[in-house]
Amino acid sequence: MPTHVTGTRQEWLTARLDLLTAEKELTRRSDELSRRRQELPWVRIDKPYRFETDEGRTALADLFRGRTQLLVYHFMFGPDWTAGCPSCSMIADGFNGFTVHLANHEVMLWAVSRAPLAKLQAYKRRMGWTFPWASSRDGIFNFDFNVSFTEEQQRKGLVEYNYERGGHAMDATPAPPPVTQLAAMSGTDAPAYARQAGLERFRTGGRRCLPHLFDLCPRRRWHLGRVSLARPRAEGAQRDGRVVAPP
Repeated sequence: MPTHVTGTRQEWLTARLDLLTAEKELTRRSDELSRRRQELPWVRIDKPYRFETDEGRTALADLFRGRTQLLVYHFMFGPDWTAGCPSCSMIADGFNGFTVHLANHEVMLWAVSRAPLAKLQAYKRRMGWTFPWASSRDGIFNFDFNVSFTEEQQRKGLVEYNYERGGHAMDATPAPPPVTQLAAMSGTDAPAYARQAGLERFRTGGRRCLPHLFDLCPRRRWHLGRVSLARPRAEGAQRDGRVVAPP
């Protein structure tokens, strides 16, 4: 049985205050990382990506749904899978609750997967989800932004992961089991997009734990104190323009 340190109330308080100092320092460092994330350069997207949605085939620009910012969660659900990734599903269980708050602050959240739309719709019904979920069945969007790749690409060392080559699951010897390969071929990411004089890609999240979703947004968080989270907003977004993305 594991053991644990015991002590007096004063000893606990002393240790807790030391920990509080470290927690505050971590918060300051997190704020600085958020600032640097929001200062990443924007790069234009010229390719006309298309998605299958409940409303029909649509363009990337239309996913904004009248908002000025777009968050895309790359949900791991491959074309041949019978269900979504368990970890992604656990994360997505919270989407219903906060999509409305994001939307009220000019941020539209979508999940995007390579599975056919019919599979996504069936899985949504099974899980009781209502958040927007689009199919990028042709895979172009996923492959262009390095969240999906073929086994052949992995074997040849052609995979860019976390913006560089190295340390990928397929580098292991012997090769990992099929489940690991499937997960590797349909990765998770959380890119953010914004519209300003057009449709523009802001940044990409990388394969790490998701930070606060508002910290992923291109716009700074100054507006969060101006509008109640539950208060709807009818403001629209610019409809013309182009898209930008990290090179």
